Amino acid sequence: MLRAMSPTYPLPSPPTVLVLASGRGERFAASGGQVHKLQALLGDKTVLEHTLAAVQASGLPWHLEDVGHPGMGDSIAAAVRATANADGWLVLPGDLPLIQAATLRQVARALQQHPVVVPVFQTQEGRLRGHPVGFARGCREALLALKGNQGAAPVLRTFGATELIVNDVGTVTDIDTLQDLERASALLAGRQA
Repeated sequence: MLRAMSPTYPLPSPPTVLVLASGRGERFAASGGQVHKLQALLGDKTVLEHTLAAVQASGLPWHLEDVGHPGMGDSIAAAVRATANADGWLVLPGDLPLIQAATLRQVARALQQHPVVVPVFQTQEGRLRGHPVGFARGCREALLALKGNQGAAPVLRTFGATELIVNDVGTVTDIDTLQDLERASALLAGRQA
């Protein structure tokens, strides 16, 4: 489902955010989760509600891909197919509830200069690549050809990726286990304090 763009977005042809919510969440269940990870509560909202709130606040058009697919590559290809007329895409897994709207806009702006943009968050342990990964329209055919569990790695190898340093731990805070949910809860509490 493609969502309308907010008139506050300053670029003439913004990319579409593809929110991927098709995974089975098996690692979350294996860690003791009693519901699907996207439906797990983080504060007063579910993980997916937090992610979608940031996407909506970004003012970018968006599409929720929540039909079951065999792998992340299949999900990305289906989402790109559903938004084939978009001028680019930001691939955002639905389990990144702390992502900031400003980061989505930052990656979108960087796509005006580069075919592929990957946000990078600096930690004490080193630099971590995160999401959303941005793809310009020229990557369309390569994205449509994706399948399986490797996601968009083949597209990054083909086009290369420009790293964009961001100050957003939400780009690398995904929810795969109950421990991840507890960590995100602590980060969210710190943000709200």
